[in-house]
Amino acid sequence: MKLFPQNIPAFAALFMFMIAESPTSVAAKGFLVERRGSIRGSLDASSFERELNTALGEALGSGGSADLERRLAEVQQRLAPIWSTLPKNGAGNVERRSLRYLVHRHFSRQSALQIRGFEPSRPANASGWGSDDILAQRVPAFVEAFLESNHKLERGFNLGDAARVVATIEQLIFDFEGSVLQKVYEDQRKPLSRSLSRQGMEQLLESYMVRWMLGEDEEGIRVLSKDPKLLRESIPHWDQIVSFANGQAKALDYRRQQSPTAALAAGEARPGHNTLAPKYSFEDVHGVVGGITKSFASFWDSECRSMKSTLVDMDTHHTGRVPLSKFYSHGLDTEWRFGESEEYLRDLGALDETSLRGKQVIIPNYIQATSNCIISAQHYLVCCVNDCDGVFDEIESQIGSPSAEPIQILAVIGNMSAHGSSLDEDHAPQLEGSLTSQLELISSAHGGQVPLHGRLFAQWLHYAFPRECPFPHK
Repeated sequence: MKLFPQNIPAFAALFMFMIAESPTSVAAKGFLVERRGSIRGSLDASSFERELNTALGEALGSGGSADLERRLAEVQQRLAPIWSTLPKNGAGNVERRSLRYLVHRHFSRQSALQIRGFEPSRPANASGWGSDDILAQRVPAFVEAFLESNHKLERGFNLGDAARVVATIEQLIFDFEGSVLQKVYEDQRKPLSRSLSRQGMEQLLESYMVRWMLGEDEEGIRVLSKDPKLLRESIPHWDQIVSFANGQAKALDYRRQQSPTAALAAGEARPGHNTLAPKYSFEDVHGVVGGITKSFASFWDSECRSMKSTLVDMDTHHTGRVPLSKFYSHGLDTEWRFGESEEYLRDLGALDETSLRGKQVIIPNYIQATSNCIISAQHYLVCCVNDCDGVFDEIESQIGSPSAEPIQILAVIGNMSAHGSSLDEDHAPQLEGSLTSQLELISSAHGGQVPLHGRLFAQWLHYAFPRECPFPHK
């Protein structure tokens, strides 16, 4: 996936190098502001619940408790298929590690977002929730009073707790997008209270995309904003990216046209802001950029597919692996993107050094690497869609419990349609033989059942779907 051409300017090259060579780096603190509807982390624990309820309610357009309850119910419904397959204690609750995993899977499935602090490779911290995740940074009162309370640590977390965490993170991301948008308004000297014309909103969205994609690189933002030619050379498919952003605005117009009453109720229109009088408030534009975050991975998926196709063409043994020498030689010849150092690939968990064929790059681990995430924001990354999510979704929906007998799992896999562009009927899992015996071996160590969310089953899935499912090293 070519993010920037080879003649990339020095400042942009440095920007990409900082992303590619810093898998665990945390972005600068940024410029989050406290606006109406935002969650403020300075509150004491007793006031936090009221603030959270108000903020989530206002995000829905009214702030009423009924709207908040409906929002949380919707989140619970989305979480339910994964929740049903997580291991639980005697009270029917999950431990903190499983809660982290549930949150990660939710955002990965919904929008291909990786929330900082919730990465699957991150070990659970027994002494604290963590200092680098979005919750600890923005709402420490929530972490202290809810996530780290003795009651929760002893009893575990229920589905309602998980929904509250997800809804809180969604609101914090929305607040962050609002702060970036506010900075763009300030750059263009537009008052937040001023309604924009369609042309004014399109100009603002273009500037927003530059700032959103470059993050805290203020020098890069300044230079590219003044030089449209350099902007197009530095960010590939820039015109398509702008069209995508404007398409989100057109979707708002469509909703206003098709259902004016519903648009008013959802806060997407107001008196004087409709299809007959196309004006856009700060809140309107805020909603548009929120949609950009949620759908950008789908827009960018063709780039990820192209990169994966290139790697699959080098996987002549159908093992989901590319010899390191071939990986580098191809990068030198045509695809500059394949230039990560051997040490960095090892840190990512994308390097297999156990094969008799020599060192090899693991395709799904590499595709999911932070170096291939197109957006690196303060609290999250927008990455390539994880093909294994589709595989796991089908297993979870069919099994519906934390564990299953090998025969049940094999039946689900056997009936599963091909997932991902690189897996066709000719390369479907060959379940007879070693895959079956390995699954039975896992079950024999767990009373005849295979835990669906254990490391051994994740490894088994990788060998069943070597080009789709990452290999779990820990």
